[in-house]
Amino acid sequence: MLSRIPTAALRGVDALPVRVEVSLTPGLPTFTVVGLPQGAVREGRERVVAALKHAGWPPPTRRITVNLAPADLRKEGSGFDLPIAVGLLVVSGVIEPERVDGWAFVGELGLDGRLRAVRGVLSLVAGCRDGGATRLIVPPENAAEAALLDGVEVRTARSLTELVAYFTGAGSLPVVPPRVAGAPAPRGGDLREVRGQMVAKRALEIAAAGAHNLLLVGPPGAGKTLLARRLPGLLPPLDREELLEVVRVHSVAGLVDPGRIPSAERPFRAPHHTVSHAGLVGGGSPPRPGEVSLAHRGVLFLDELPEFSRSTLETLRQPLEDGVLTLARAAGHLAYPARFVLVGAMNPCPCGHHGDGTDRCVCDAAAVARYRGRVSGPVLDRIDLHVGVSALNVDELRGPPTGSSSGEVRARVVAARAIQAARFGEGDTRCNAEMGPSQLRRHAAVRPAVARLLQRALDRMQLSARAYHRILKVARTIADLEAAPEITEDHAAEAVQYRELDRVG
Repeated sequence: MLSRIPTAALRGVDALPVRVEVSLTPGLPTFTVVGLPQGAVREGRERVVAALKHAGWPPPTRRITVNLAPADLRKEGSGFDLPIAVGLLVVSGVIEPERVDGWAFVGELGLDGRLRAVRGVLSLVAGCRDGGATRLIVPPENAAEAALLDGVEVRTARSLTELVAYFTGAGSLPVVPPRVAGAPAPRGGDLREVRGQMVAKRALEIAAAGAHNLLLVGPPGAGKTLLARRLPGLLPPLDREELLEVVRVHSVAGLVDPGRIPSAERPFRAPHHTVSHAGLVGGGSPPRPGEVSLAHRGVLFLDELPEFSRSTLETLRQPLEDGVLTLARAAGHLAYPARFVLVGAMNPCPCGHHGDGTDRCVCDAAAVARYRGRVSGPVLDRIDLHVGVSALNVDELRGPPTGSSSGEVRARVVAARAIQAARFGEGDTRCNAEMGPSQLRRHAAVRPAVARLLQRALDRMQLSARAYHRILKVARTIADLEAAPEITEDHAAEAVQYRELDRVG
């Protein structure tokens, strides 16, 4: 007797279709799982046997062989428990084979037969759908996440007993209605709560409007962290496609709350500077997404930027340029999405007081150069906006709030993003910061007067070609904030001033 039950296996943040083949043959009672099962998959034999016994259908005392096809794909996680159990129920005659045609199964089993949540459900549902399944059963805690995906009918079962009752016609299983994302909760505080710092606030608005990377440089206590934590409140909510991308990454990492409908809130990740290489970019065994992928479509805030390991910071080059991070391992290559807005904060020197107009700085020129040299030129080159944040005086601290509120800035950001969406259409590019060379020539062409201004800046500041292109992208965003059809000299001049810190010394 042989049964084939569809499911899926995680590979990075994606999932590939898998067929659980269960064979029952004469011989001594054994239970063998083949097809590169790892860790929790191998242990699943004991969970499946105990769950079936407690539910009242002990496995037959014959030779049981389970093959997870394709056999050359590593299988990890506890989500194979349920399809293996269903396969055993089919070959045992408890469930008729034709009743499970078109169904896929994902879930962990408790020893009492209850279904438990697994990570990566959104990816697993997509993998099952790609394998041809049109209906799926998942644990109740995974239902809200699974129902975000179109094209699959999702039902839930609390236990093997409920599942068998449904497939034998003695019971029913609820259909999970299609879900939409919950509204994002306000967080981060209002931008007006930050006193002064009008240039930095303007840079935050530009960064939010065009998804540009931002570096804040200033003495301790000037408000760099306060400003950075206001950025998520300026960004528009995730659209449906972005939401699915974000939920997929967070689910694989085990960060989606079971039973809770994911919200359209953009991620904000702020790892400590002691984070490991794998913690920042991903890896481990089995590989998991790192902070740069968990910040996908959101904000990655690196406070005290020079304190991060230089080798770790260098790994940011690829995601900052391409929006994806590729991990090369002996078993193959894994690609994790990493399209985020980087916000870095740093002091101007080791003591933090260089250039603040006082005599408190005790750092010599060599110490200042060494400190700033911890962040390499290629990494700085990939940061669009460099902004100085100065210390505030008592009058500014005690004065009334100044500038626009977060809601007012967000409205301007949403309008600018709408202009960019219309410009780029249905392609992969969503924001000005993501423009490639051909798009830059088409959408950020400048008049001769603007070109001359940019050439003078390029010669005076000795900027790279990459920095020049990023200036053009920032200028295009500034024009979009004003709904201007083309880049003017004022837009270009403002964009250039945000590169002045390339020459701080």
